[in-house]
Amino acid sequence: MADPDPAPSVFDGIQPDELADFQAWRERVKGTNISDKTLLATDYLNHFNEIVMLIEMVPDMPDMLEECRIWQPKSYQEHFRDSGFSDKELAIEAYGHVPAKFKRPFEDTIAQAHQVIGHTLSRIGADIEEGADDKLRADCQTSVAMIHRIIQIANGIIHGTAHVMEQGEIDLYLSAG
Repeated sequence: MADPDPAPSVFDGIQPDELADFQAWRERVKGTNISDKTLLATDYLNHFNEIVMLIEMVPDMPDMLEECRIWQPKSYQEHFRDSGFSDKELAIEAYGHVPAKFKRPFEDTIAQAHQVIGHTLSRIGADIEEGADDKLRADCQTSVAMIHRIIQIANGIIHGTAHVMEQGEIDLYLSAG
C-alpha cells in the first residue's frame, strides 16, 4: 500500500473541479523549485527583495529614489518571463493551475505589496523634498519592515498556508505619517 500524502491538509478547501488538475500538476512540478503544495515558486519574491534593497539605501543615498521609481510591479508571469529561473516556462504554465485556495490570498497579498511600495515611494519622496532626513530614515525603516512582513506572508502562502494580512493593518500603515 502506498504511503498517504504527507500533507493531506493541502487538499482541504480545494474545489472538487480543481482537484484532479491540481494533483496532476503537483506531479509535474515535483523535483523543481516550484512548490508541489501550491504550484507557486518563491523566486517571484526576489522581485520584491530588489525594491526593498533599494529603499534601504535611500536614507544614505537619497538619489537612489530615482532607482526605486524605475522599479515597476510585475505580475507573477511577467517576472518569470523576464527571469533566468531554470523552470520559468513551467512556473508560468503552472500558475494557471494554482487552486483558488492559494491563488486568491497570494494575489491579494501581492496587491498589498504593490500598494505599500507605491505609498512608500510617495512618502519618502516627500521626505526628501522637505529635507526631513530623520523622517526619511524612519519612513524607510517602517516601510521596509512592512514590505518584509508582506513578503513573509506571500512566502507562507507559496509553502501552503493561506493566511493573509488584514487589509485594516495595511490601511493603518498607509494612513500613518
